[in-house]
Amino acid sequence: MEKLAHLTPSEAQSYLHEKVAIVTGASRGIGRAIALRLAQSGAHLVLTAQTEEALEGTVQEARKMGAKVKALATPDCAPGPLVSAATSLFGGIDIVVNNAGTTKTGDFLELTDEDWDSGYAVKLFGATRLCKAAWPELKRRQGSIINIAGAGGHTPDSRFTIGGSVNAAMMAFTKALAQLGIEDGVQVNCINPGLIKTDRLNKRIDDAAVKWSVSTEEAANRMHAEHRITRFGEPSEIAELIAYMTSPSGRLMHGALIDIDAGYTKGL
Repeated sequence: MEKLAHLTPSEAQSYLHEKVAIVTGASRGIGRAIALRLAQSGAHLVLTAQTEEALEGTVQEARKMGAKVKALATPDCAPGPLVSAATSLFGGIDIVVNNAGTTKTGDFLELTDEDWDSGYAVKLFGATRLCKAAWPELKRRQGSIINIAGAGGHTPDSRFTIGGSVNAAMMAFTKALAQLGIEDGVQVNCINPGLIKTDRLNKRIDDAAVKWSVSTEEAANRMHAEHRITRFGEPSEIAELIAYMTSPSGRLMHGALIDIDAGYTKGL
């Protein structure tokens, strides 16, 4: 890990070129933006989502940038095919971004056991399995893990019981794994996005507009004011942070829980 700090500026600038990255949940939103930002820097990509068809747009755009890309459907969160593809096609693994997973919101008393199982299976357990499976390669190549949790892990809410607890668990997992990373030379960090302009946020705004009987623009303004944030974020801003964190310049960050949420998180 120490040798990364001694790269020249030109070497640091091209550090991501031909690095091998696995990005989960890469078909849209934040995951898509991350994949394309890494492709822009010349990384080789193994991308996954529920179906290969959902990944087609991301894959085509990444290939236009000159990236080598393998798309895989992993509906059961099995990490084996992802690790095998990265090692057999590209020779190893340098970066793992655990972005996959959505959780159901709603009245706690109406959420089912299946809702809870699904929320934890993809986001938390999918991440833990992939980290474990990829660890030997990450250790060999002194790689990086970025777990995407969310600001809701800091701010428990009665209608976000699954998502809030999963995000909090992802943060705790990151802190614990980072200790092993110190021993093995693997950088481990977690990012907590706030309200980012994705399909999910758009749906929340649409639902709020119906609930409040206002336009979507007014609903967005109300939501902005309600959460007391500077603005909604762009998926590309999350991607840019990851590009920095996985470069030599960002290597000092380790075991970090980074809030990128425009002031959404009000507590310590």
